[in-house]
Amino acid sequence: MSIVVKEGQNRSALVRDGLDFPIIDTDFHTIEIEPLFLDYLHQVGGPEIVERYKEVRKAARTAWYNQTWEERRANRTARPPWWTIPTHDTLDLATFALPKLLHQRLEEIGTDFAVLYPNLSLFVASLEDDELRRAAVRALNIYSAEVYGAYSDRMTPIAVIPLHTPEEGIEELEYAVNTLGLKAILIVGYVRRPIPSIVDKYPELAREAYWLDFFGIDSQYDYDPFWEKCVELKVTPTLHTAGMGWTSRRSISNYTFNHIGHFASASEALAKSLFFGGVTRRFPTLKFAFIEGGVSWGASLYPDLVWHWERRNTESLHKLYNPGNIDHKLLRELYEQYGDESITRHIDQIGNGLGVISNHQQESEDTLDDWSALNITRAEDIRDLFVNNFYFGIEGDDPTIASAFNRKELPFAEPLKAFLASDAGHWDVPVISEVVADVHSLVEQGRLSPEDFKSFVFANPAKLYADSNPDFFKGTVVEKDVEKLLNRGK
Repeated sequence: MSIVVKEGQNRSALVRDGLDFPIIDTDFHTIEIEPLFLDYLHQVGGPEIVERYKEVRKAARTAWYNQTWEERRANRTARPPWWTIPTHDTLDLATFALPKLLHQRLEEIGTDFAVLYPNLSLFVASLEDDELRRAAVRALNIYSAEVYGAYSDRMTPIAVIPLHTPEEGIEELEYAVNTLGLKAILIVGYVRRPIPSIVDKYPELAREAYWLDFFGIDSQYDYDPFWEKCVELKVTPTLHTAGMGWTSRRSISNYTFNHIGHFASASEALAKSLFFGGVTRRFPTLKFAFIEGGVSWGASLYPDLVWHWERRNTESLHKLYNPGNIDHKLLRELYEQYGDESITRHIDQIGNGLGVISNHQQESEDTLDDWSALNITRAEDIRDLFVNNFYFGIEGDDPTIASAFNRKELPFAEPLKAFLASDAGHWDVPVISEVVADVHSLVEQGRLSPEDFKSFVFANPAKLYADSNPDFFKGTVVEKDVEKLLNRGK
C-alpha cells in the first residue's frame, strides 16, 4: 500500500485507515505536571520528603551548569541531557501532559492504544536515598493511576518498580497491581552498588567505586522471588536501561556523544545478565521488553550467543582447548626442529607451549561451564531461552527495524520479537503524528513485509502483554482484535 497524502491530511491516520488491525504504541512518554506530582508526594511522605525531593531534583538539573570547566574536568562530570522535549508544536507539547487531550488525539495520530511512560520514571526509581525513592515512586504511581485512569479504553500508564532489593520491588509491585489496578510495569535496568573493598576503606570514593547489578548473573541478591511475583500478578517487566555516564559515555562537553548507543549497550548487558543467570530458563513464561535501545544489539547478541556456545560448551572446550590434550613429546620435537637458537635455548622453560613459563591454568570442572545455569544441550535451546522471552521496543523511524525480521541473517531463520515503542514525547520524535507513517515507509520501500509490519505494530506488542495477562486489553478499543489474534494462534 502506497500512501498518497493531500494537503492537510495526516499520513499516519491514512495508514491506519487502510489497515484491518489496530496500532499499539508501547512507549508514549508523558510530562508530569510537577506541582501536581508534588501534591501526591506530600500525601505519601509529608512536607519534609517534598523538600528533600526538590533539593535532589534541583541538584540533578543544575550540577553540570554550576561547575566551571576546570571543575567539570576534575570531576569528569558528564554533559547531561538538554532540550529533550519537542517544543515547536504547542499542541503536541500539551498533549504529552494532558490525558484528556492525548485520549482525544490518539486516533488522529494513527494510534489505537498506547502504553504510557512518565518522564519521571527513571529518575525516581534510581534515587539513592531509600526513603525518598520509595516515597517518590509511590507518589508517581498514584499520580499515574488517578490522572490517567479515566482513559483506560485507549491508554494505560506503567507502574514504576524500584529494585534496589527484591523485597522493595515486590512491595511496590503488589501495591501497584492490587491496590492501584495498574497492569504494566517499568523496572530499572540495574542498580549501582559500592565495591566494598574500596568504599569500606575510602568512603569518599563511593561515587566512582561501584559495580552494576543487573539482577541476574552475580547479583547481590536472589531476585527470583520478584520474578515469581511478576508471573503471579501477570505483569511483563519492561526496561528503559540507560548507560549515559558510564566510562565510555562520559564526555563533559557533548551530550550526543554520551547518548549514542547508551540504551543499546545497557540493554545488552541486562539481557546477558538475565540470560546467563538462568532467569529465562527458570521462568519460561516471563517476557522482558527492552525499550529505546533499538534492535541491532539483539540481532547481534543472539547469533553471538549461539556462536559462543558452539565454541565454548564443555564438550568443545575439552575437545579443542584443554591443555591436557597437548602431546608434549611432539611439541618439544617441533620446537627443536623449527625453533632457532633464541627459542631452543629456552626450551626447558617453555612449559606446555602456550607462551607462558608456568603451566597453563587448570580449570576445575565446577568453574568450567559458563552455561551451567541454562541446561543447554543444543544450539536451539538458546533460541528458546532468548527469542521466546526477549522483546525489543523500537522507535518508528529507527532504520534497524528490518534487522529484527531478517531471517536470512538470524539463527534458525527465527525473527526477533520487535514492536513499536515510539518514544513520543522525547526529542527523537519531533512530530507525533508521523510515527506510524515512518514505520510504514519501510513497507513502501520493500524493507519490511506487510506481515512483519503487522507483527511490529500489533501482534508482537499485543502478545507481549496478553500472553501473560489475557485480560490486559479487556475493556479497550483493541480488545476484540487481540482476542482474534490470540484465538488464531491457539
